Amino acid sequence: MSVSTAAVAPSVCAPLPVLGGDVTVPLVTGGEVAYAALDYAASAPALQRVWDDVAAYAPYYGSVHRGAGYLSQLSTDLFENARRTVAGFLDCRADDQLVFTRSTTDSLNLLAAALPAGCQVFVFETEHHASLLPWRDARVTYLDAPRTPDQAVQTLERALAARTVSIEGGHGPALVCVTGASNVTGELWPVRELAATAHAHGARIVLDAAQLAPHHPVSVRDLDVDWVAFSGHKLYAPFGSGVLAGRADWLRAADPYLAGGGASRKVTRREDGGVDVEWHDSAARHEAGSPNVIGAYSIASACKALTEAGFDTLVARERHLIAEVREGLADVPEVRILSLFGDDAPRVGVISFVVEGWNSSHFAAALSAEYGIGVRDGLFCAHPLVRTLLGTAPETQGECGAPEAAPGEKSLNAIRVSFGAGTPDEHVNRFVHAVRELVTQGAKWRYRTEDGRCVPAV
Repeated sequence: MSVSTAAVAPSVCAPLPVLGGDVTVPLVTGGEVAYAALDYAASAPALQRVWDDVAAYAPYYGSVHRGAGYLSQLSTDLFENARRTVAGFLDCRADDQLVFTRSTTDSLNLLAAALPAGCQVFVFETEHHASLLPWRDARVTYLDAPRTPDQAVQTLERALAARTVSIEGGHGPALVCVTGASNVTGELWPVRELAATAHAHGARIVLDAAQLAPHHPVSVRDLDVDWVAFSGHKLYAPFGSGVLAGRADWLRAADPYLAGGGASRKVTRREDGGVDVEWHDSAARHEAGSPNVIGAYSIASACKALTEAGFDTLVARERHLIAEVREGLADVPEVRILSLFGDDAPRVGVISFVVEGWNSSHFAAALSAEYGIGVRDGLFCAHPLVRTLLGTAPETQGECGAPEAAPGEKSLNAIRVSFGAGTPDEHVNRFVHAVRELVTQGAKWRYRTEDGRCVPAV
């Protein structure tokens, strides 16, 4: 097979070093091999830069806000500087508010809790559960999966034009939630066009950038979105932190997401025995408790590293890797790549596929046990989308059952390979070789189902 290359040959080394590159794992066939981490869409490895920055700060760790001691003041400055760094990375507007959360899921649940009364929410069925499910207490319209970017815009246009009228006679507040890049297909969504459509109908829009931010620049101003949410663990920054950034008015008007210290400006006892609370208007309103300063700092460190590396360089190299994988899989007739928008759609380094004659759980287990390659199998916390993409798939075969399959249901699950700025060429080349060898020669080992997972038989 002839593999295409970019105009300028990319480096075979990853442009941003990550932890774990020297980790070896045992193979069931004997010996060990360097682990190929190709599950970035779930959690990307930590950047070495992030780890080094956190290690340098760790001896100076202290309580954030209100502490009189030197380390507390230093940690507070670090935390608030991290907020400014991340806001700059997202190109936020001057009056936007940036709240540190636990994850994308946490960010979108926070926004869901801050929706004005009577707000209607519009969300495509293609969303990750983090952006599909938080709105269940609101009036939600679920939109069918589009098959082109233009169809996505048209679908939203029709839905917003038909939205119900409130008791007061107007349409009332509305929110559109959309992903920037699919966690299943990797395809980029027409965010700017969807934002324009939302605003033309008086609605606001929140961008789930969990899969977009690690691969492409995200500008709140340029995309004209009202909020953006993402997770540190997908942006090469562990320690359980996330971000919600955008318009401050709904956040200021809402009760705190969590009630407690830090969110309150003033608390007084009433004569009747109760308490009166004056809440902060700043981001602290929704950051009750001791802030995760290391998580926030790690995100800021990752933002700096990605910015300094240059997204133009990172995107160009990732396109090379995407071409390597897609062309390698296309060379195997038994492989079907999943897509909503078609082969020519722009995408990030996330590719899902099924293999004829294999259950996806079995195939993924063989990649791990026999080749030292870590991928993901299942429905990827995007069940409606994957079921739509696999709805016409035949009954799958294999020694192991699908972990997501209900009794009597077809084994509807897929395999996902994902990569990014820390992926060396060797990992991608090994993956393509392993797929071809497994399909043509079969697995070298027997496998069985244990606790819903496919594992090597012993």
